Amino acid sequence: MAPKRSRRGSKNFAGRTTTIVGFSSEAQYRDGFGPFAPGFVRVPFGDAPALEAAITPDTAAFFVEPIQGEAGIIVPPTGYLKAVREICTRRNVLMICDEVQTGLGRTGRTLACDHEGVKPDGLMLGKALGGGLLPVSAFLARDDVMAQFAPGDHGSTFGGNPLAAAVGLASLKLLERDQLAQRAAELGDYLMAQLGKLNHPAITDIRGKGLLIGVQIDPAFASARAVCEGLMDAGVLTKDTHETVVRLAPPLVIDRAQIDMAVRALQRVLQSLAPKVPAARDEAVTA
Repeated sequence: MAPKRSRRGSKNFAGRTTTIVGFSSEAQYRDGFGPFAPGFVRVPFGDAPALEAAITPDTAAFFVEPIQGEAGIIVPPTGYLKAVREICTRRNVLMICDEVQTGLGRTGRTLACDHEGVKPDGLMLGKALGGGLLPVSAFLARDDVMAQFAPGDHGSTFGGNPLAAAVGLASLKLLERDQLAQRAAELGDYLMAQLGKLNHPAITDIRGKGLLIGVQIDPAFASARAVCEGLMDAGVLTKDTHETVVRLAPPLVIDRAQIDMAVRALQRVLQSLAPKVPAARDEAVTA
């Protein structure tokens, strides 16, 4: 029997180790690496019928980000994750969700999957799990999936070390105690509203959930990197992606006064921009 294949969405990003990079759609991450493991096929993100059509008897799993972070905070159509869940269940394919960027309160729910009431078969967590103190990641799955690992099958030098486990547990307790997911939902709505009031022609779109927001910048005015550098000079640290998107993912403990300060800084940066004027072509001189 041919080895089963996993299928993952286009414009995906799930890390920089060799196998993950191998099915990334980003040429920048693939350049200089390889050969890559075979058997991975990409399908368009947010397109449930494309997933259905791509599944074969050899398909083992579908990996998906509930919201694509590296792609520029791309939010799929409402109902997409529910449709993916139904397809994977009916076709006996594992639904694996990468919530490294979206999980643990970031989008206004404990998990981004919770917005549609979807429970994946497997789940990847990281970043926030370490509370900003220690690199921690984890893979969670159904009992029958985890039962495929026998003691000693999977290991790593630092896997499951006591300090990382203690930090992870403390982060989860803090998330629940301080209701940080609810806070992200409320402050995310406030941040989106304040950004919408800027009404600057350099902004072509504002999208996201909770405190994970992408501001699309018209390249006719500036690159997203230039906007991020302007914000850095104003004391606000952000990250650009794909040259046109400023990603806003502030700490979940941010308050309204700090949001107002950040939005004012963005307003000043935008006001300093002017549409780029195309260089005039030299006119031919005739005698």
